[in-house]
Amino acid sequence: MKTVLITGTSSGYGRETALHFHSQGWNVIATMRTARPGVLPELDRLRVIELDVTRPESITAAFEAAGPLDVLVNNAGVPSIGVFEGTPMARVREVFETNTFGVMATTQAVLPQFRERGSGVVVNVTSSVVLGHMPLTAVYKASKMAIEGFTASLALELAPFGVQAKTVQPGACLTTNFAANATNGASLDELGPAPYAPWAQKAMGDFTGQDLFTKESDVAETVWRAVHDTTGQLRFPAGPDAVTLSQAK
Repeated sequence: MKTVLITGTSSGYGRETALHFHSQGWNVIATMRTARPGVLPELDRLRVIELDVTRPESITAAFEAAGPLDVLVNNAGVPSIGVFEGTPMARVREVFETNTFGVMATTQAVLPQFRERGSGVVVNVTSSVVLGHMPLTAVYKASKMAIEGFTASLALELAPFGVQAKTVQPGACLTTNFAANATNGASLDELGPAPYAPWAQKAMGDFTGQDLFTKESDVAETVWRAVHDTTGQLRFPAGPDAVTLSQAK
């Protein structure tokens, strides 16, 4: 029986992905920054472990507790929406600590066992923002584009050892906490310096008014497909809006 460790499973894509892999008969290590009862159902083959991807000691402890793995899904991330001019550099570093450096750190932690065994898959969940030109996402997109480049090069390094690395690119999902968390508590007219306000409000309106959106299940099913794909495909758009963007490139 195979085992997957998924980061960021307290809600949204990560939670749905954990339940999907479990429903397919896998052992699931569901990690979250703060483990809370009731977030995931109590099931055989599903363990919840605390993991803060920004803390090296937390990563070490979590991977020791998890034991041997077949797949790592790097899903944990923090959103960010706003005008770059008004984004404090402290916020920029916070986004990169989780979305970029955290992904690299957990990946580095799992690679020795994958390489020594000659098998294993790393799936890094990025975003459809990497597929198109989207306003108000400069920092978020930069953090995810970095992982796209990281994964593309990593896949080449790991191929001689039978280990794979891939990305899944979810579209916009209105049923997750992304929009609320991304603005960091700011209202739409506080997304940047005042001169940007009319434009920023229109951009957000265009985003929330689009016709195609992604469901959590779209992402879970695409992660599953990426893990099992044998064609050498590197990037997997998830959700109808993401697929449309990828086809337009």
